[in-house]
Amino acid sequence: MDIMVFDVPAESGGALSILNDFYQEVVENDDKSVNWIFVLSNPEYKETDNVKILNFPWVKKSWFHRLYFDHFVAPKLVEKYNIDKIFSLQNVIIPKTDVEQILYVHQPLPFSGYKFNIRENFKFWVYQNIINKKIYSSIKEADKVIVQTHWMKDASIEKTGINEDKIDVVPPEINLNIKEKFNVSKNKINRFFFPAGASYYKNHRLIVEVAKLLKEKNISDYKVIFTLDGSENDHINELFKEVQRFNLPIEFRGRLERKDVFNLYTKSYLLFPSYIETFGLPMLEAKLHKTMILASDKAFSHEILDDYENAYFFDPFDKEDLMFNMEKLIKNKLEYENVNLESKIKNKSLYQKVIS
Repeated sequence: MDIMVFDVPAESGGALSILNDFYQEVVENDDKSVNWIFVLSNPEYKETDNVKILNFPWVKKSWFHRLYFDHFVAPKLVEKYNIDKIFSLQNVIIPKTDVEQILYVHQPLPFSGYKFNIRENFKFWVYQNIINKKIYSSIKEADKVIVQTHWMKDASIEKTGINEDKIDVVPPEINLNIKEKFNVSKNKINRFFFPAGASYYKNHRLIVEVAKLLKEKNISDYKVIFTLDGSENDHINELFKEVQRFNLPIEFRGRLERKDVFNLYTKSYLLFPSYIETFGLPMLEAKLHKTMILASDKAFSHEILDDYENAYFFDPFDKEDLMFNMEKLIKNKLEYENVNLESKIKNKSLYQKVIS
C-alpha cells in the first residue's frame, strides 16, 4: 500500500511536534509493506527504504502559493505516485482526487467559543470566518477524521453534523520518564511557570495584569517565568516593556530545553491561562509531575484535569479571579494533596489508525 502524508503548513510549534511524532512512528514500525511519501514544506527528514520525503518550501511564500499547491500540485502528486490512501495532517483534505482520505484536525480556532473580531486579530478572524468553512467541508468529505480530544470530537459533530462513528479521538502519545516529582518545599519563593509560545490567545496579558494588581496590594514574594524572550512579536514586546516599566516579578527566560521545563515542573506552580487549545500538553505534563496547577476554566482543561486534586480553575478573562487563586497559593491557603498517578500513558497509535 502507498500512503501519501500531506503537511505543508508544519514548520514550528505544535504542528511540527505532531509531524515529528508521526514520522517517528512510521520509521520505527517494522511493517515495510506500506510505502510512505511525506509531502512537506521546509522540514527535512531522513529517507528510508519505504519512506520518501518531498519538500516544497515555496508553498510558504504566501496564501496564493498555498492555494496553488493544494489545488494543482497536490492532486497531481497523488496521481503521479499512484497513491492508495491520503493522510492529511493539515486540517483540510486534498481536492480533486477520489483517493481515500483520512483527515487529522488539530486547529481549534474554528471550534472555539471565543470569537475574534477583525480588528483584534485579522489572522485568527480569517481562520474563524473563512478557513473554517473549508475545514468543516473537509470533515464532511473525508472518509475518516481524527482529533486529539473529546471536546474537539463533540465540537466537530456539532459544526458539521457528521456521524460520531466517522471520527476517532487519538490523544498525543505521552511517555515521560519522570525522575522527580513536584515538591512544595522546593517552591519557597512561590514560583509560577507558564511554558507557552507567543500566540495572542495564550493570554500572557492576563498574567501581566494580575501582577499589576498584586503589586497594588504590596504582594511581591513570588516570581513568574515565561518561556519567551520578549521579541517574538509586537504584542509580546509590548508586554515585555510593561513588565520592565512596572518592575513586575516576571522573567522572560526564553525557550527552554525539555529537561529544564520538566525541572521547573518540580519546583513551580503551573499557570495556564490560554483560552484556545486543542490539547494543552503542559497541563498533562505538569499533572504527571504532580504539580499544583491553575488552569483556565475551559473544556480542554477539564478534559485533562478533572480527575486531578491539585488543579484549580479560573476564568481566563477575569484578572480578579486569577489574582484570587494566585494569592491563595502565595499565602499557602491551598492545601497540596499527595496523589498517585501513572507517569507513562500509552495511547492508541496514530499509525495504526492510519493504516487500518
